[in-house]
Amino acid sequence: MSTPPSQSGKSILASDLKITGDIVSKGSIEVMGEVDGSISADSLVVSHEGTIKGTIGAKTVDLRGKLTGKIDSATLTLRSAAQVTADITYTTLSIESGAQIEGSFKLKKG
Repeated sequence: MSTPPSQSGKSILASDLKITGDIVSKGSIEVMGEVDGSISADSLVVSHEGTIKGTIGAKTVDLRGKLTGKIDSATLTLRSAAQVTADITYTTLSIESGAQIEGSFKLKKG
């Protein structure tokens, strides 16, 4: 039995938006504003003006903005503008020159 194709879309949180609370999506999320809480999604992009204070759980994370908290991701990309203070759990990690990172890294096993 095959599963039907996903009907999930992309949610964009604009730069003038501030959210306090948890965000859950089966699709992708792009954060240009500010989030204080946890984010769970299939894919997450944090733009250069985006700020997150909390916990991120996503298959793929592309981070250009600021994050303070925790990251759990299969594929994590920290871009050159990223400013991260976090405990990070990952399977695949890519860090561009210029990214500012403080915290711990743990490779997922299995």
